[in-house]
Amino acid sequence: MNSAIYRASLWLVFLVMINAPSHAQTDAAAKTLLNKVSKTYEGYKSIQAYFTLTVQQPQQTDSYTESGAIYMEGAAGKYHIMTSGQDIISDGKTQWMVLKEEQEVQVTDVDQSGGSISPINIFSFYNSGYKYVSAPDERSGNIPLQVVELSPEDTSAPYFKIKLRINKTTNLIHDATIFDKSGIKYHYAIKNTKANAPIPANKFTFKQSDYPGMEIVDLR
Repeated sequence: MNSAIYRASLWLVFLVMINAPSHAQTDAAAKTLLNKVSKTYEGYKSIQAYFTLTVQQPQQTDSYTESGAIYMEGAAGKYHIMTSGQDIISDGKTQWMVLKEEQEVQVTDVDQSGGSISPINIFSFYNSGYKYVSAPDERSGNIPLQVVELSPEDTSAPYFKIKLRINKTTNLIHDATIFDKSGIKYHYAIKNTKANAPIPANKFTFKQSDYPGMEIVDLR
């Protein structure tokens, strides 16, 4: 399960920025809806949200569930993702991935290349590099949801489909399910999204004193 959870962190280092090649073939209704979602998130200087990740392995009835929080300043490229097993921190230039069980911190440069995956586009990754179509509306309790299914144009991607469910009233992402080619499903439920909440500047800076005894592995 460790490898699946590591990849799940990278997906979240995804759930709301793939800047892949554009020119996707889409249907008009799906495009209009996703444009509304993008415009909603782009209007926020900062975003704070909580999430629940569920990882379902193929041919297994039990699933792994973990909760966490994400703090972002999209324009500055800054983020801080916290879960019980990992923290991922970036000041826009450097990323620190804290692997708590391994007692290790991996330091890398933020990937600025066009095909990079980053938490900064967790809420806008679908803007390019995807084909997407509308699916029938659904509900979660009393919340009406619009559904879009996306498939990557890049056939070498490790996943083949993403299902986005969008709150019909707020135009915020309610949840996303990523279908990995290995058969694993990663489901992120986003909740308690707060826009423009003040976030301390040091939230986006790694402080070694917060992680005493951990080995720092500089991969730059």
